[in-house]
Amino acid sequence: MRDVIVIGAGGGGPIVAKELAQRGLNVLMLEAGARNADPEQAWTHFENDSNNPISGTKRWGPSDRTKQNWSRELPKPASILNVSGIGGTTQMYFGNSPRAMPGVFAGYSGSDASQYDRDYEFPFSYEELRPYYEWVETTLPVQTAAMGSSEQTFFTGCENIGMSVQTTKDITGDSFRPQENAVLQPGGNAGLTTNKTALEYPNATGCTFCGHCQQGCYQPRLAPRNLKARRSTDNSYVPMALTADLWSTNGQAVSIETDAYVTQIHTETVNGEEVAKGVTWRNNTTGETFYEEAEVVVMAAGCVENPRLWLNSGLPNTNDWVGRGLTDHALDFVVGKFPYHTGGAKGVGSSARADFPTKGCIEPATMGPAFMAGTMMFSDSGIRGQYDNGRGEFGAWDGPSGRIVGKDLRNLLEDVNNTLTMLILTDDDVEASNQVSVSADTDDEHGAIARVDMNKRDRTQRTLDNREFLANKAAEILRAAGATEVIRVDAVPILLHVQSSMRMGSDPSNSVLDENAEARSVKKLFVADNSALANALGGPNPTLTTQALATRTAEKIYQQYFGGSAWVGVETPLSSIDDSVTNAVITRGL
Repeated sequence: MRDVIVIGAGGGGPIVAKELAQRGLNVLMLEAGARNADPEQAWTHFENDSNNPISGTKRWGPSDRTKQNWSRELPKPASILNVSGIGGTTQMYFGNSPRAMPGVFAGYSGSDASQYDRDYEFPFSYEELRPYYEWVETTLPVQTAAMGSSEQTFFTGCENIGMSVQTTKDITGDSFRPQENAVLQPGGNAGLTTNKTALEYPNATGCTFCGHCQQGCYQPRLAPRNLKARRSTDNSYVPMALTADLWSTNGQAVSIETDAYVTQIHTETVNGEEVAKGVTWRNNTTGETFYEEAEVVVMAAGCVENPRLWLNSGLPNTNDWVGRGLTDHALDFVVGKFPYHTGGAKGVGSSARADFPTKGCIEPATMGPAFMAGTMMFSDSGIRGQYDNGRGEFGAWDGPSGRIVGKDLRNLLEDVNNTLTMLILTDDDVEASNQVSVSADTDDEHGAIARVDMNKRDRTQRTLDNREFLANKAAEILRAAGATEVIRVDAVPILLHVQSSMRMGSDPSNSVLDENAEARSVKKLFVADNSALANALGGPNPTLTTQALATRTAEKIYQQYFGGSAWVGVETPLSSIDDSVTNAVITRGL
C-alpha cells in the first residue's frame, strides 16, 4: 500500500509527488502518456511532428503515435490543447510565471474590488499564498526573462501609449514589464551563435533562443535533464521527484508508471464518511488493469479529465458543481505587421507582458510560421474580407476580424520576423454553464469520454467587455510601436489556459473542494492542478499559481494525514538546478 497516489504528471502532480517524497512518503505517480527520457532523440523542432493534434509528439494520446489519440466531445466550436505524457501541457508552455492578481482572493479590499468576480474568489488571502509562490519561484527557478527584439518592439508600443513599468512580482496596476518566467538565463555561447556544436552543454547553458518552446525544450543539447532551459515539470520537478532519495535526507524516490490511464477511483465508508482508498488503472500498451491502494489519492489529470474520472467513478456530486465553472481566459490573438525586423519568431515563447487589473493581460508571443498559420484560422467570425458569419468585429484593427487565408495569409507570413502576435488573456468569470461532463453516447477503452461545453458567445457581459478592451488595447500598442497593419482573429475558445472545473471555494454550494483542496464529499481525495483554481486569476497564466497551490496542498496532506509539520516558511527550498540535484540526475542517468 502506498502513502500517496498522484494521478497525472503534468503541471501540478509532480509538485505534490516531489514535496511528499522529499519528506519520506511512498508516492506513486500514474501518467496516461509517455515519458520521453531522452527528448533529444524523441523530439524534433518540426512543427507538424510536434504539434499535430492527431499524431504529434505533443498530442493527447498514448505513447505509441501510430495509435489513435483520445477523443473529447465538443458540441460547439472549440480547440483543446492538451498534452499527455510526463510534463503534461507544460511540455509546450512558454514558461510564463506571473502571480495571480490579488483581487481574486478573499479579503481583497482595493478600490477596484467590486470589479472582480467576487462570487467565486479564493477561500484565503493573497498574502497566505505568497510564501508558496516564493517557494516555487526558487525551486523551478523563476527568473526575469531574457530580452530580445520582439520585447523591445512591445515595450516601445507600451511606452508610446503612456503605460508605466511594473517593478515587482505583485500586480498593482495597469503596467508593462518583462516576464517572470521559468526559463534559465542564457550563458556561454547561448544567444550568440547558431553553430550547433558551440550551443552544446557546457559551452552553452540556459536558453539558446531557438524559438521552439512550443515543440518542447531539449536545449542546450547534452545538458543533464534538470538543466534544460525551460522549466516544464519534466525538466524540473520530475527529475527532483525521481532522485529525492539521493539529495534529500530521508527522502524516497517517486515511482512512476507511464501509459497508465486511471479509470476508477475507489472509496469506502469510514465512520459514515466516504473516503478514497485506491485506484484502478489500465496499461495502454497491454490492456491489462491494475489496482493500487493508498492512504491519500491526489487528482492531477487536468481540467477535462478530472471531472470525467470523477463522474465515471460514480463519486458523489451533491451540489452538481463537478465539471462546472470552467474558465479559459477567453483567449484571442491580435497580430501586427511591421516595416522592420521584430524577431517575432525568435527567442523565448513570450518574454514580456502588460497587465490590466480587473480586465486581464496581453503578451507578445513567439510564433513560428506553421503555428501562426494555424492560429490565424482559429476563428468562427468568417474569412476576413470575404464573409463574417454575422460577426466580424470592428475596432482599432484594420477591417473586420476573422480568419486570414490565401493571399492575405501568405502576405502576412512573407517574413514572419516582421510580425508581432499579441495573445489576449481575459479575466473570465466563473459560469456554471461552462461545463465538463461525460458523453451520453460515446465510450472508449477508459469509459465515457469527456464532453466539453464552452461557448465564447455565452459569457458574462464583464468577460465580453474585458475581451474587447484588451483586443483594442493590443491594437493600440501595435500601432504605437509602428505596425502598418493590425489584424484581429476573434478566436474560438482555445482551451489552453483552462481552470476551475473542480474549483475550491468557501461556499459549499458552488465548490467541489474546501480551502485545503480536499474534496468536500470524499475524504482523503485532493485535487492539485488547474482544475482546483477558484477562478481565472484575473487573467495571468495559471501554471505558477497552480504550482504554488499544489505546494500548499502537499503541505496540508502531510500535516493532516501523516502527522508532519509545515515546511514553507520554515525550510529553505532547494532549486531544481542545484548541484546536488544535478549530480543525482547524472547518477540516475536521467
